[in-house]
Amino acid sequence: MVKEQDLRGKKQVIVVGGGFAGLQLVRNLDKRLFNVLLIDKINHHQFQPLFYQVATSQIEPASISFPFRNIFKSRSHIQIRMTEMLQVNPEEQTITTTIGDFPYDYLVLATGCRTNYFGNANIKKNAFSLKTTYQSITIRNHILTTFEKVIAAPREDRERMLNLTIVGAGPTGVELAGAFSEIKKEILPKDYHDIDLSKFTIRLVEGSNHVLNNMSKASGQTAEKYLKKMGVVLLKNTFVKDYDGENLTLSSGETIKSATVIWAAGVTGRETRGIPAESIARGNRIIVNRQNKIRGFDNIFAVGDIAYMETPDYPNGHPQVANVAINQAKLLARNLKQSEQGKPVTDYKYKDLGSMATIGRNKAVVDLPFIRFKGYFAWLVWMFLHLMLILSVRNRLIIFINWAWLYVTKNTSLRLILTSGKNI
Repeated sequence: MVKEQDLRGKKQVIVVGGGFAGLQLVRNLDKRLFNVLLIDKINHHQFQPLFYQVATSQIEPASISFPFRNIFKSRSHIQIRMTEMLQVNPEEQTITTTIGDFPYDYLVLATGCRTNYFGNANIKKNAFSLKTTYQSITIRNHILTTFEKVIAAPREDRERMLNLTIVGAGPTGVELAGAFSEIKKEILPKDYHDIDLSKFTIRLVEGSNHVLNNMSKASGQTAEKYLKKMGVVLLKNTFVKDYDGENLTLSSGETIKSATVIWAAGVTGRETRGIPAESIARGNRIIVNRQNKIRGFDNIFAVGDIAYMETPDYPNGHPQVANVAINQAKLLARNLKQSEQGKPVTDYKYKDLGSMATIGRNKAVVDLPFIRFKGYFAWLVWMFLHLMLILSVRNRLIIFINWAWLYVTKNTSLRLILTSGKNI
């Protein structure tokens, strides 16, 4: 067993996952009462709402990626291990990882969710996902490499290479479709004079009859109008049945030749060995009470997207959004302190602050509890709120400068194809 330094007899809290929930929990745990071990497979926090901007060459990946050791460099009570949790051992109060076992007094699972391919192995193998910074870079490399190849490709291959398909018309799908549409209009013509970009087709496939199902009907309709005006081909009430890397088969019976398919059609919870089946809800989420305590345990908790909490207002669980994750984590940090001090704990109550999505330059929709609006002002609100959520002032400034430059020039200089170099 890997033994961690025990300082002054403080309780040991292990937090698995450094997303919005895990990061906020670690930042808010009282250092006088707790030692903290943060475990994650990667060494940095990722700002997921802007992955699509990395994928579309609007901002650099470093602008939305924050190394844990830099975030917590002045907090000696926090230790970090870059490893993967394999199993929870409740009886021993340990977790098993790829580098050994670690003991805990309190365990908090903030493992988030992964892409849901609904059991289709071909789609999982051949489509792109957008759940990590690395995947964002992979999409960027692929898109740029594809256009380099189109120039010299035989005419019969160009249709497939110039078809880009996005599956799922939630915020990620809508934002990707809008961004790629603007690139098609403003940037690609300057770089690729020899390509007939009128043949570059962006499709957005959605299984329901609406886009942005997490928002109001009016906002969804507005987003749909924006997308159609921008030239995006919207296929509603349509499901993807299969994708072999070249041919996309739809529920309508249509087959589309497409070299690029980005899968944004849903998520599912990450499996956690050691958590019993009776504590798992639909979507592989972990059932918790109003204090985020996992059913059947006294000292194991789950927060964020992986947590399934039923309340009178949300009988089917809370939406899997950053606001829920952040506030569950902050409350859990307070509750653990209250519990250690013998004071009563507080139930979590979700305060819906609204939702928003951007479709492109000067185009966004915002749903707040008291008002809905769209267009230029909504776009400004979207940009401001996302900038405020970025961790460091330096990164906010860099992103703001990139956005301002893109707005004025309708161009960026971030279109780098980054490869291993093995074949150079």
